[in-house]
Amino acid sequence: MGRGAAALQSAFWEYDARVRATETPLEAKLYVIPGSHPAMAARRMLELKGIPYKRVDLMPVISRGALKALRFPSNTVPSLVIGGRKLTGSRDIARELDRLRPTPPLFPSDPDERVAAEEAERWGESVLQPAVRRIFWNALQRDRAALASYAEGARLGVPIGLAVRTAAPIVAAEKRMNGADDEAVRADLGALPGWLQRIDDWIAEGVLGAEPPNAADLQIAASLRLAMTLDDVRPGTESRPAGQMTLRAIPDFPGHAPPVLPPAWIEPLAQSEPARSTR
Repeated sequence: MGRGAAALQSAFWEYDARVRATETPLEAKLYVIPGSHPAMAARRMLELKGIPYKRVDLMPVISRGALKALRFPSNTVPSLVIGGRKLTGSRDIARELDRLRPTPPLFPSDPDERVAAEEAERWGESVLQPAVRRIFWNALQRDRAALASYAEGARLGVPIGLAVRTAAPIVAAEKRMNGADDEAVRADLGALPGWLQRIDDWIAEGVLGAEPPNAADLQIAASLRLAMTLDDVRPGTESRPAGQMTLRAIPDFPGHAPPVLPPAWIEPLAQSEPARSTR
């Protein structure tokens, strides 16, 4: 599909979503943590579907108790209340949104294409998402001042400055709970060039890169978009097909962290280049 046709199709879906939002009102409440990449994926799904939602910002770690008390299926974000149901996790949310509002679709209609998209979506959740989370929390423990930028626009119930100044125990807890020790994060960064190549290949095959973005695009792009807020990671990512797809799918992601990771950890990413797909 040419750029002109893709842009026209994207504009049509956005218009159609706005029309449906006025015809079939839905009440949605989305529970998020500032800086959460799966929560950003869910936000973009709601926006693409034209579904208005109320955003509830929660503090990391503390959020687990709050979501448990609210009787969500799990104590993680994103958690969504919509159509009388409570859901947790971007994958379950994607399927419920497609059920409630089929257009624009978050999954291909062709069965084989859907299988491929769901494989990429599952990989994005099980492999890429936790790796980026580990890198993120390891970096923030080295420079907590960057935390304030990720809370841009958030309403946490306390001043952002105070939240950042008292965040040391929360950051340490997140690093511990996510297994973000130095050995794991160095391994994640070493694996990142291969993961980026896998995403580039999926784009070349048409599995990723849909207009408007599908669930697999958003699952993977949300993780890469968070990674690209880190100055250590962005230069080796943004010029690749994976990086360009990410910026199209999620143009804005609050937050910015200066270089803090050891240069030796970043070297494999800095030296990597996209390979021509042979699939």
